[in-house]
Formats: sequence, structure tokens, C-alpha cells
Amino acid sequence: MGTKEFTSRRVFMMSLPIFLELLLQLLVGNADQAMLSSYSQNSVGAVGNANQIINIAILVLNMLCTGATVLASQSLGAGDKRRVSVVSSVSALLVLLFGLLLSAVLLLFPEPLFRLISVPDTLIAEAAEYTRLVTLCLAVQGAYMLVCAILRSYGLVKEVLLTAVVMNTLNIGLNALLINGFCGFPRLGAAGAAISTDVSKVVGFALALVFLYKRTDARFLPRLLAKPFPVRELRSTLAISLPCGSETFSYQLSQLTIMKFVNRLGTAAINTKIYCYMMANAMYLYSVAIAQATQIVVGYLVGRNELGSVRARVWRSVLASIAVSESLNLLIYVFAAPIFGIFTQDPAIIALARQIILVEFALELGRSVNITMVRCLIAVGDVRFPVGAALFSTWFIAVGLGWLLGVHFGMGLVGLWIGMAADECFRGLLFVLRFRAGGWQRFAEKAQGAMHA
Repeated sequence: MGTKEFTSRRVFMMSLPIFLELLLQLLVGNADQAMLSSYSQNSVGAVGNANQIINIAILVLNMLCTGATVLASQSLGAGDKRRVSVVSSVSALLVLLFGLLLSAVLLLFPEPLFRLISVPDTLIAEAAEYTRLVTLCLAVQGAYMLVCAILRSYGLVKEVLLTAVVMNTLNIGLNALLINGFCGFPRLGAAGAAISTDVSKVVGFALALVFLYKRTDARFLPRLLAKPFPVRELRSTLAISLPCGSETFSYQLSQLTIMKFVNRLGTAAINTKIYCYMMANAMYLYSVAIAQATQIVVGYLVGRNELGSVRARVWRSVLASIAVSESLNLLIYVFAAPIFGIFTQDPAIIALARQIILVEFALELGRSVNITMVRCLIAVGDVRFPVGAALFSTWFIAVGLGWLLGVHFGMGLVGLWIGMAADECFRGLLFVLRFRAGGWQRFAEKAQGAMHA
């Protein structure tokens, strides 16, 4: 990417393949839930709770990949291609170590984790089986995310999309065979969905690795970790990844706590939460895509010492994110009955889901700002502020206010959702004020100094 390409059109064109990749993943995930709903409503609840736990591990690994994305983009912007391979190799080591550690925890202790969040006893056995099977390929999934992160740093978003198409098409095909036992295959339910996930992730990783070695000069080389060990790159990666990872871990713990409140409301509330969460994913999907594209561009701008272009780029991306997410929210609210009717015919669940989607208008406003602002602040090296804001807000507002309204005052799932919406809006306001104040510029200057040290 050249400087002249850092335009709104360039960001939009980069965001489209990322959006399509994320959309494909979402559609496949929703298809999983739809297939499981025809198999058993208990399976929907079991896998929904299992994914709450698994997502913590995946997001921690993803934050390690975020460090690689930022540093690789900055290095490419500065024209230092060798440093890209060093960063890639260091990040691969971190992903492997964290992946094995998280895998050990999830393989050995899924049942205590589910009891900790008050999963009904009728769901624990199936949730634990699903968790153990998916965890077998957790390290592979981390490696896949890292390779895709590096490909995106090179602007190769179409290659990542193609990989996702192959991987997720395979996943949904295997689901059709293994969940309900089509074509003579065993009828495995949630276990079948887990096996499909594992097989597709292995294939996806292999294909992404082929693209990396054919289309870029980035390499995973053990010799780059030999003496002298690249301590500077390790520190830089951890300086981004660990705070972000702790924020992600804390956020997911807060979501588990909220899920614990939901689990006490009964199976109908559990399934409503799962279905609404699926719809929410659709609403903020483009926000994630444009935030990832903007983060890469901002990293290049920092590497090229063009900080004057960063501010306008970020504001344009935030406005685009808000426009798309709120438009999708409106469509889902208007057509709530037929959309949720795909997953359930229970009128009580559909009515409750429509109330939740109404609260989503406020939640998505704040989340659109958060997703873009946080990634851009991280891209310039301003990591601690968004982490600190998230640690405070998610626990005191999302969990605290959610409990007060949802549990103490008996508003149920709607009260819990209002707490989450208040959290997103509060953090969004903080990040807007932070970015307008311009304090992020000194972190960008520090990142530039580290590259040339």
C-alpha cells in the first residue's frame, strides 16, 4: 500500500472482504445453531454456554494476533520487511504457548467452569463434551488467526476471504452430515458440530499458510528466535497484547457473569439471549470489518510518520460504522418475528427478543464507536487507556447496573441488556473525548522511535 492509497475508498475496499469473511463465519455459526435447534433445544443451550467459555480462550489468542497486526503494519509502513518475520516468529511462539496452556485448562476443567456460571445440570455433560472436542484444535485455531492477521497486514484480505469460504463451507457441510446424521453418518448432535469445527480449522490453517508463503516474504523461522533472542519485538508485542488480552479476558468474564444471571432465569431466557446475541453479531459485523481495515491503515500511517492523516481517517470510519450497524438494527427490529421464527416458534421468546433488539439501538451506537476507536488507539500504541476504561466500565456498569436492573428490580433479560448498553455508551463517550484530546499522538511518536531504535 502506498500513501496515496490511504483514502476512504481504500479502507472501504479493504473492509469488504473482511466483512464478507466475518459474515460467512456468522452465517455458518447461525446455521450451526439452526441445525442444533432442529436436533434439540437443550443442545442449543449447551453449545451456547460452551461457546461463552471457548470464546474467552479464542479472544485471548486473537489479542496476541492483534499485537502482530499492529507491529507488522508499522514495520511494512516503515519499509522494514525483516522485522515482519521477527514479529511473526515471536507471535507464533506466544500463540503456541498460550494455546497449549488454555487447552489444558479447558480439557481438564470444563465442568467446574460451567457450574461456576450456573449452567443447568441437564446441559453440563453435553456442553463439556463439545468444549473438550473443540479445544483439541484450539492451538491450530490460534495459528490460523495469526497467519490471517499477517496476511491482512500485507493488505491480502481477499486471500483471507477465500480461506474463510473454503473453511466455513467445509464446516457447514460436515455439520449437515454429523449433527443430524445424514447420508449414513452417525447422529452426533453437539459433538458433531465440534468435530466439524476442528476439521475445518485444520484445513483453513493449511490453506492460509500456503497463501502466506506464496504471496508474502513473511516467514516463521525458529532461527530468528535464537541468540540473540529478539527481546525488543517480544516486549513490543506483549506491550500491546497483554493489556488487550487482560481487557478481553475481563470482558469475557463479565459476560460469563451476566450469563450466570441469565441461566437463573430459565431455558427460555437462555435461548433468547443466545438468539439475540446472534442478531447482535450481525449488527456490529461491519463495525469490526472497517475497524480492522482502519487499524491496518493507521499502522501504516504511523510507520510512515504521517500522523496528520490519522484523525480524519478514524472519524470517517466511526461514522460509517454507526450508519451501518444502526441500519441493520432497524431492519432486524422491523422483521423480528420472521427472523427469530427461523430458530423458534415460541411466541414468548420472540416477544422478549423484540424488546432486546429495541435496547440494541443504544447498545450498537456505543459499540460502533468502541470497536473502531479501540483498534485505532491500539494501532498508535495508546493501549492502557482503553484497557483501563473497559475494566472499570464492564464490571461497574454492564455487570453492576445489569444486576441491579435485571435481578434486583426483576426486569430480567431486558434489564441485563440495558446495563450492557449503558456500558457501551459510557466507554464510547470516553474514547471520543480521548481521541479529540490528542493524547494518543505521543504514543504514536514513541512507537516510531521504537522501530528506529
